[in-house]
Amino acid sequence: MRDVYIIGVGSTKYGELWDMSLRELASEAGLKALMDAGIKAEEIDALYGANTSAGQFIDQEHIAALISDYSGISELGIPAVRIEAGAASGGAALNQAYLAVKSGQYDTVVVGGVEKMTDVPSEVANEIIGGSLDAEWETFFGVTEASVAAMIAKRHEYDERVKREHYAVFPVISHKHASMNPSSHFKNVIKLEDVINASPVAEPLTVYDTAPLSDGASAIVITADKKKIKESENPIRIKASTMANDFLSLHDRKKIDSFKAVNKSVKEALKQSGLNLGNIDGYEIHDSYSIGSLIQMEEIFGKEAIKMVENNEYYFNSSHPLNVSGGLKAHGNPLGAVGLYQAIEATIQLRGKAGERQIKGSKNMLIHNMGGLGTTSVTTILGVE
Repeated sequence: MRDVYIIGVGSTKYGELWDMSLRELASEAGLKALMDAGIKAEEIDALYGANTSAGQFIDQEHIAALISDYSGISELGIPAVRIEAGAASGGAALNQAYLAVKSGQYDTVVVGGVEKMTDVPSEVANEIIGGSLDAEWETFFGVTEASVAAMIAKRHEYDERVKREHYAVFPVISHKHASMNPSSHFKNVIKLEDVINASPVAEPLTVYDTAPLSDGASAIVITADKKKIKESENPIRIKASTMANDFLSLHDRKKIDSFKAVNKSVKEALKQSGLNLGNIDGYEIHDSYSIGSLIQMEEIFGKEAIKMVENNEYYFNSSHPLNVSGGLKAHGNPLGAVGLYQAIEATIQLRGKAGERQIKGSKNMLIHNMGGLGTTSVTTILGVE
């Protein structure tokens, strides 16, 4: 089995991008990644595209073929496949591409993620997002993803004696970091009281507890080609990539406010990489809902996660930097793309190119992309040699 490296990254801005289509977004990100890698389309062996719900957002299926066509590489006959795993589509696409390259099936692969979410009214978009839940036993009865997150929050407060402030702080952290990231959807800095007192979405969650609807695309180039790796200015090794799943329906889980798949995928990734948590310099997690951020960190660190909140340890210049990109909450949340942008942020950090939000001395980064609320868990660890 071969070592696999990221040699190129590219992303569009995230936000309400009214003047760009899905195909234009995907092509821009892919072209930037190829340029960053310093390679031509003819050197690509395959394209893995991540997309969650283009069939509902823009009435377009067969997304991988569309991206290949619009990018001008269809004439090369390069295989193109779409990966869908809810909001974990980007992480899942990276995982599958990584395994294909590591096994020797391909040498060099482009992995891209894209979503165009703002062309439909917000109420329609939220119904589409609810497709990551169980349609027969949850959404049929009017449940939304936000209301599920709210139920999880209330249960967690009751069972674990968690305070509202313990998870309301995560959007504050993300907004602070996003204010330093030029590609962010939102760059405004907020306070804890802003989160708690904002307009309610599903009690106790407010609009600031939830990630926005965003358009955007991100892409990376991965390779095991030794010549390309040697010629790359800043190759970043993929030290681990793992996936785990839990029940789709909340009522099938023994405990709704724990994410067992997160715990499993993180542990397996650490084992695969030969690292421990003490070796990890920064984290990018799936903060679609503030309560999800806290539970993910608890699955990683146990009860220490809350002490880290109370000690302000999640800021970029503290001991456990978290979502220094701005996360889904503030950098943006185009579902199929977010897992790839997490990898891009980690790559930027490991290259030492993150500017004022740079994590000092970063050598290893752990990223976690999640589909649904703890249903699909993808963990990737990137590092420099």
